[in-house]
Amino acid sequence: MADIALRSPQFKHKEIPASGVLSTVCTVAIDGTLRYTLIKNVAPSTSVNFDISELARDYLEIEYKTDFIAQYVDIVTTLTNHAGLNGTATVVGSATTFTDRGFESYGTFTENSNPEVYQTRPRFLIADEINSFQTFNITVLAPTGKAVILPNVDNGGVLSALILSGSTNSTVWNGVTATVKRIDCTKYGDGKKVIFINKYGAQQELWFFLKNTNSLARTNEGYKSNTITYSTDNHATYSNKNAPNKVFNTQGKRTHKLSSGFYPEFANEFFEQLLLSEYVWMEIPSREDRRVNITTPVKVKTSSMAFKTSVNDRLIEYTIDFEEAYDYINNIR
Repeated sequence: MADIALRSPQFKHKEIPASGVLSTVCTVAIDGTLRYTLIKNVAPSTSVNFDISELARDYLEIEYKTDFIAQYVDIVTTLTNHAGLNGTATVVGSATTFTDRGFESYGTFTENSNPEVYQTRPRFLIADEINSFQTFNITVLAPTGKAVILPNVDNGGVLSALILSGSTNSTVWNGVTATVKRIDCTKYGDGKKVIFINKYGAQQELWFFLKNTNSLARTNEGYKSNTITYSTDNHATYSNKNAPNKVFNTQGKRTHKLSSGFYPEFANEFFEQLLLSEYVWMEIPSREDRRVNITTPVKVKTSSMAFKTSVNDRLIEYTIDFEEAYDYINNIR
């Protein structure tokens, strides 16, 4: 079983013999249910390919998970060669079957075709930091006293998440070292926590330690109404407290400008993956009780980022704009 990245093309192929085959049928079952049947007419002595990534991704419904275990769909792709055109006549040879798990993950251009979620197991589903000994470990930053959740996959392919308490600064899991650098945020409170689906299809925490600015933008429409009242025994009148220029369909949209604080250079990949993520959440205070945080969906408004280095910039700090992914006044019907 392969763990494949569904945000990039995933080609399933079958060889076509020199004679006797005119078409290939591809069936795609998602979570045990047959969802697609695809047919291609083929030429002799070639290889036929079907891209299943977008088809399978339609059934991967991502939602925020408090356990941080990566979400996926089970995919079984079966290819059969047929003697007739358009998938007709008898089946030629044996079927080729691919069994995969599909994640909200992606590969880059340099990683070539059919990217997988990870190359080695076990590993944390967070970008590695290569230390001076060229071993792959991870380092994350978190406020003092705050727990940290680290999604991972073990040698057997079991997905889980390691929770480190607010007092834990380092741990070793399956031979991989995870280090937490604690940041004192007393000047600006605890900072703001953003959660996003990273390159590996797992939820990842990213803290913004310095100041944040909230703003509200309003939109509305208007029309001019007739406010005159006609009476039977007097001239027409109107109330000077009844506005003739009416406002309706007022809606608000809140945005948050967050400053990351100073991060080490290896964390540039965290911010890159945040910018490329299609699922992002932020912890904000509840309106009912400001002492309690709720997790709410947001969109990253910042569309470009110049990556900083310690050589060029010395201190690496990013400011990113987020927009709440819903209208401020509830209009869900």
